[in-house]
Amino acid sequence: MHLCRCWPAWLCGGIVPVFFLSCSLAWGGTLPPAPLPAAVDAALARAKVPREALAAEVIEVGAALPRLAWRERAGVQPASLMKLVTTYAALELLGPAYTWSTPVYADGVVQDGVLQGDLHLQGLGDPTLVMERLWALLRRVQQLGIQEVRGDIVLDHIAFDAIGSDPAAFDGDPLRPYNVAPDALLINFKALSLDFVPDPARGVARIAADPPLAGVSIDTMVPLDHTAPCSDWQAALKAELGGRERLLFRGAYPLACGEKSWSLAYADPASFNARAVEAMWRGLGGRLGGGVREGVAPPAAKPLHVAVSPPLGQVVRDINKFSNNTMARQLYLTLGLVAQGVGSLETAEVAVRQWAVAKWGEAPELVLDNGAGLSREGRLSAQFLARLLQSAWASPVMPELLASLPIAGVDGTLKRFAAAPGRAHLKTGTLRDVVGVAGYVLAASGRRYVVVAVINHPEAAAARPVLEALVDWAARDEATGTALPSSPDPSSPPLSTERAP
Repeated sequence: MHLCRCWPAWLCGGIVPVFFLSCSLAWGGTLPPAPLPAAVDAALARAKVPREALAAEVIEVGAALPRLAWRERAGVQPASLMKLVTTYAALELLGPAYTWSTPVYADGVVQDGVLQGDLHLQGLGDPTLVMERLWALLRRVQQLGIQEVRGDIVLDHIAFDAIGSDPAAFDGDPLRPYNVAPDALLINFKALSLDFVPDPARGVARIAADPPLAGVSIDTMVPLDHTAPCSDWQAALKAELGGRERLLFRGAYPLACGEKSWSLAYADPASFNARAVEAMWRGLGGRLGGGVREGVAPPAAKPLHVAVSPPLGQVVRDINKFSNNTMARQLYLTLGLVAQGVGSLETAEVAVRQWAVAKWGEAPELVLDNGAGLSREGRLSAQFLARLLQSAWASPVMPELLASLPIAGVDGTLKRFAAAPGRAHLKTGTLRDVVGVAGYVLAASGRRYVVVAVINHPEAAAARPVLEALVDWAARDEATGTALPSSPDPSSPPLSTERAP
């Protein structure tokens, strides 16, 4: 290699490219960047996005060198691509069969269906305690012999440190469900579902709201508009949704919309759990002498009942297919809870970073923040994500992670993705000024590629065709100028997917 590096090219004959590559890498020399595929370049130009806004890597599964590497080491805002880090870490650290428990304690004597004391619900981070599962939990309590609680129903959520999060802080829209903060006792994502069903004969649309909330009045119907198109139907309702005790609709609902659903976060998230539990308990015919309040479950007591969540493998699918931010944040804090006994941003950061360092070494560009990507602080590189996906493919939890990724043109957040329909499993990431994809693409040749691409730019929303062009290029096995890294650095970690022992 040393001689080939120094000799003139004509003396090395046909073996120059292989030897020269080896020499350049061994000596720590730099290599010219690979040109972007023509279709990607053209899509960038149409979107008026500069090349420097793109960070990308395409590498065959199991290969050492990428087919394409473009600004792959730059730290970028990944948006929801960060969920790949959290979900892969959780699958490895907790296992696909991991479940969350929600114990219920009866603190007092039960006689003739009456609990002479308090009923405690202890939250341990379950991200799936939706309305149907809360109904089943409370129904089970009644089946076990408690129809009346003479004291209070006490909600314990101390397993997670309180996240001092203003729901309007991220984007000024506190009623968006994705802005709900995590909670160790998270009930129905602290969100309401409003279903609008037209009744043309009466000239109204009926409104069904779930879950019911104690002390909250919600309009049950709104006038129908027989002529308006179904465009901005939510604005047409002229809803007043910021009240704690009343939700009003002063507009009309377009008949042309048919049936629609509207999910929104409740305006007073601190009281949501208490209102939902009280309404559900009373709706099941239960009686309550006191109220519903926050508190701490009795230590060392035997639970009356334990509600168990679906397994992590199923939860990860829900997180990645539909990019559920609240569930991802619950999972992230759970990693801290399991590792150190309390779920907080600090304990979760330690758990995930230690896992990542043990596998790939230090990654200074990795900034986890809340673990979900709903953040302006989160950072990672395309190269880091490519290594993660290479590692995941060789991991025992690969089937669960792969099955959680949206399929191009088929489901989840990729349902309308135009490239490689049915042959690409990709997580998407979207924020204002950010779009990205990362996952696996099965090429026409039968080769499978890891594809990572992230665009950070004010015109990112117009650059989705860039991502489709890159995925299509990988799926077609089309050639580019070279398959070398764009900026080799002798101080950077090796390209292998696992850290050497």
